[in-house]
Amino acid sequence: MARSAIYPGEHLAEQLEALDMSAAELARKLRVPANRITEILNGQRAITGDTALRLGHFFHTSPQFWLNLQTIYELRVAEEKSGEAIKSLPTLLRTGKKARGGGHPHPA
Repeated sequence: MARSAIYPGEHLAEQLEALDMSAAELARKLRVPANRITEILNGQRAITGDTALRLGHFFHTSPQFWLNLQTIYELRVAEEKSGEAIKSLPTLLRTGKKARGGGHPHPA
């Protein structure tokens, strides 16, 4: 069974708690509107590339770390919502042969 989705704001909240820092204070330090941080903390907003760059710089992590948290969250939510339906979809049959006319496989 898939693990439940944990939004990136939960991780950010833990970081802020460890630093005894408010969302408003972090927003000031990152030079972003306070509602950007509070919405991330509340799971109402995704971490964008810009925010990932700012968080990475501030916390001495990579921006990819923050984007990966967001991506993992989105994939888990999608799995919970549509995973079973997607598993029932057909898959491409690989025959190991090259198809004629442009390299597309033959229809099944």
